Amino acid sequence: MIIDDLETLEALYAPAPVPASIVKVADRITPHYRALIEASPFLALATVGPEGLDCSPRGDQAGFVRIQDERTLILPDRRGNNRIDSLRNVVRDPRVALMFLIPGSGTTFRVNGRAVVSADPDLLRSFAVDGKAPRTCLVVTVVEAYFQCARAIVRSGLWKAESQVDPRDLPSPGAMLAAMSEDAVGGDDYDKAWPERAAASLW
Repeated sequence: MIIDDLETLEALYAPAPVPASIVKVADRITPHYRALIEASPFLALATVGPEGLDCSPRGDQAGFVRIQDERTLILPDRRGNNRIDSLRNVVRDPRVALMFLIPGSGTTFRVNGRAVVSADPDLLRSFAVDGKAPRTCLVVTVVEAYFQCARAIVRSGLWKAESQVDPRDLPSPGAMLAAMSEDAVGGDDYDKAWPERAAASLW
């Protein structure tokens, strides 16, 4: 059975959300919410564009997202693969969503808002690490901000040591690239070179 109307969907999820699910939503970064952002070294960035949706990981030292004021966040765009899918989307559609994770905590934190891509030289220099500035920053105007309860993290056992997966049990990036390119890209040499290449290009 496919649910294709809101009345049927809402009936399945009765009763209505409890007050705690509603009152937590703010239109700004509160002092408590500031503490969550400052403790987070990782977020998922969701964007939308003409080609569809994109969700991209973003990570750096804890507190890497700057809180300029209670309604403005600034996120440096560190070095990556230059696909710039997220940035392409933001240039054409400013809607964004951020989900922050905090290692060891079951609480996640969400921000919905609107973003612009800034290449202001002074702003970029202020985010430099080891003398390397990002090429752009995302400046996010907060529309909604709220924390998410811990059920998903608890169910997944995300932070438990026994939940950790040995990377050797998974396909390597080199193997996946080789399979997708008929061995034109990737392979063992790619995997062997990656740690040194990554260490030299984090920022």
